Amino acid sequence: MIPEDEFDFKDPGTLRKKAEEKLIKNQKIKSAPTEEADVKKLLHELHVHQIELEMQNEELHLAYDSVEATLKKLTMLYDLAPIGFFILNENSGIVELNFTGAEMLGEPRFSLVDSNFRLFLSQDSLEMFNRFFDLLYTSNSKESCHIRLGYDQELVRSVYVEGVVDDDKKCLLSVVDISRFSK
Repeated sequence: MIPEDEFDFKDPGTLRKKAEEKLIKNQKIKSAPTEEADVKKLLHELHVHQIELEMQNEELHLAYDSVEATLKKLTMLYDLAPIGFFILNENSGIVELNFTGAEMLGEPRFSLVDSNFRLFLSQDSLEMFNRFFDLLYTSNSKESCHIRLGYDQELVRSVYVEGVVDDDKKCLLSVVDISRFSK
């Protein structure tokens, strides 16, 4: 037989009985008014936290609306700009371009991504562009040049190009059509 102060932990009935006795003993130690005060305090804290979350949610919605409006403006500014914008990689591959840039190259925008920008230069401008492009990566400053766009021996337009290289080694180009001024 097991002494009174020791009991068999393997017997679920005895274990439950001892746990209930301990719970009742602990509940007697805490007085009812304290429990009620604790519940009220906890309920108050939950309400305050709920209001804080609602306020944060409202702030998130306002921030989201602001970001959406800014994105719309920047998309309009970039995509619909009257000059061509290009982002090239170190091999002069087109990473990104706006609608005006695609129009200048005479191809749909989606088909130009991953194409090499040099493919759209007239033969007589290739050497100038190569010097310009190399200088961009060695000087780490804004550079410019005049080149002619063309393909299949067909001249498309004369352009003025300015470029810089960003921290990710991407070349950012702005291309302005100057054909009407160079005739």
